[in-house]
Amino acid sequence: MLFITDPLTDPLQFDFMRRAFAAVIVVGLVAGFLGTYVVVRGIAFISDAIAHAVFPGVVIAYLLGRGVFVGAAVFGLLTAFGLGAITQTRRVREDAAIGVLFAGAFALGIVLLSSHQGYTGDLAAFLFGQVLAVSREDILLAMGVGGGIVLVALLLRRQLVAVAFDREMAQAMGLPVFWLDLLLYTMVAMAIVISLRAVGNILVVAMLITPAATARLLTDRLVPMMATSALLGMAAGIIGLYVSYHADLAAGGMIVLVVTGFFLLAWLFAPRQGVLVRWIRGA
Repeated sequence: MLFITDPLTDPLQFDFMRRAFAAVIVVGLVAGFLGTYVVVRGIAFISDAIAHAVFPGVVIAYLLGRGVFVGAAVFGLLTAFGLGAITQTRRVREDAAIGVLFAGAFALGIVLLSSHQGYTGDLAAFLFGQVLAVSREDILLAMGVGGGIVLVALLLRRQLVAVAFDREMAQAMGLPVFWLDLLLYTMVAMAIVISLRAVGNILVVAMLITPAATARLLTDRLVPMMATSALLGMAAGIIGLYVSYHADLAAGGMIVLVVTGFFLLAWLFAPRQGVLVRWIRGA
């Protein structure tokens, strides 16, 4: 008997693949949407610091036999509050605060990990992602937290954008700049935490930054930029999963490679900002 396979539907026959697709759609949407604020605000390094600072929380939760989400969330929120507090000190620049917290927290995670003699490599999944192992509970948690992030970011869109473009003007308008900064850091931390299982601690920053940076090459308007970034994040997750399934490659890494490919295409061929397009027009 001859069996005809369909490369688009074959992966969907497996429960773990259906859960993986659901996870990358949620992560792509939330990270892509929130990443617009990160790119406009210029805090890519803060996102990187928070992503690495949750590592000791993951290690502690692992060693205690607890859910890693709680440990990661606690350290992510602590880092967000720490960044918000330290950056208010004029004598400590934002990049210096990032360096201090990033290095200190990651070093703590390494020290804690080295104290565990029976380490078998399970924590590597949280460094590089293990999207094929997501559970239904992981997806529901990501949907709940991610939905809250998107809702808050939409409701406070004007205030967050005002702080991103002109902090002094925002202060003159009476906006609570410190609390808005803290809110953005907190949302970034929670977006990173819900993305850990899908793309891992190391690759999560790419899902926050690259779709938004790509969207910024395609449009100058904020709302279309948010929508485009979210769509690119979801598309990268879906395409990356398909490629990894058929080629037997690492899913998290492939997702990031796909979204990086989107950026390179936009950098070259964007209608107004593309390098090749501008060169052809100039020629």
